[in-house]
Amino acid sequence: MLKPSHWLRLAAIAVLSLWGAAIAADKPARPPLKFNWGAPTADYFTLYVAKDLGLFAEANLDPQFFFFQSGAPLIAGLKSENLDVVTTGLATVFALGQNIPLKLIYWELDHAGGEGLVVNPKSGINSYMDIAKARTIAAPSGTCAQVSLALLAKKVGIKYSALNVLNIAPPLYANAMASGSLDAGISWMPYAQNLIEGGYKVVSWDPDYTPDGGVCPGLTAARTKFLQTNPTIGVKLVEIHAKSMEAIANNPDLAINALMKYLSVTRSVAKAAYDRESGARYPTLQQQLDPNSQYSMTAKEGGLAKKLYIASQMLFETGTIPAALTWEAINTAVEPTYIRQYLERSSK
Repeated sequence: MLKPSHWLRLAAIAVLSLWGAAIAADKPARPPLKFNWGAPTADYFTLYVAKDLGLFAEANLDPQFFFFQSGAPLIAGLKSENLDVVTTGLATVFALGQNIPLKLIYWELDHAGGEGLVVNPKSGINSYMDIAKARTIAAPSGTCAQVSLALLAKKVGIKYSALNVLNIAPPLYANAMASGSLDAGISWMPYAQNLIEGGYKVVSWDPDYTPDGGVCPGLTAARTKFLQTNPTIGVKLVEIHAKSMEAIANNPDLAINALMKYLSVTRSVAKAAYDRESGARYPTLQQQLDPNSQYSMTAKEGGLAKKLYIASQMLFETGTIPAALTWEAINTAVEPTYIRQYLERSSK
């Protein structure tokens, strides 16, 4: 039987426990971290699915998304520090070329799988080897399409300057081909599939004529200062990406429906884009740490670093940028640490 003093002690403990619980209940939860995330309107289905599934809210993050028609506003947003995180293609090359402190965190997508040489059937072009037959060929300046065309020309031994290149965007190709003013163009998804369904033909895809399976990385990156100020966010972003990838692997319709929603395309176009850029063409986190992978973020002169180096060389040779990126600038920006930390933590 407990003595009266013991009862008093237990009663005091109970009161203190209830008091502590009341204080904890009254204490407001830490508000979610708000930040600005910019991306061009493109086929980033993993990002869209993460957004729609509420994965950012689960991680106590509240990104404000801004979607643009091109990568140019992203550069301005990073430079002014109005954007904290970006998902984009070769806009990263321009950002690094302008000495914007940036860390490339993970691959979002390999655009090369869905980019190719689309032609007017009347042009007589049956593969990339026939590119000299094109009276006019479209490739918007400063994009993966321009890099792809420059590499195609190099592959077949033609000077890029010898080609009659039109600086127009893929959504304009169909009308230009219908009018007879355009024979061919380098197009990416979903516009490549739109052209196919409009009666035009992709005769060669990027991996047919570009090195290492293609040179068009889609990446998620963040300002260096933002990552330093918020030291846990890098791993959180990788985890969200991994969860979205897993959800899509279990239900590909999540990605297809997201592309339909965000890009306003038909199901057939969305499915074709997903099919071209998923599966073996989709960089896994493990591949990004593998020094021998074409998606490697750890190889100093291979994988992602090599792709960015080649892309900057082509943009320099075409006169689009004043200087190519150095290996040092690229390797300083590529940051595999967050992927490594996430995989180490998730394996425990």
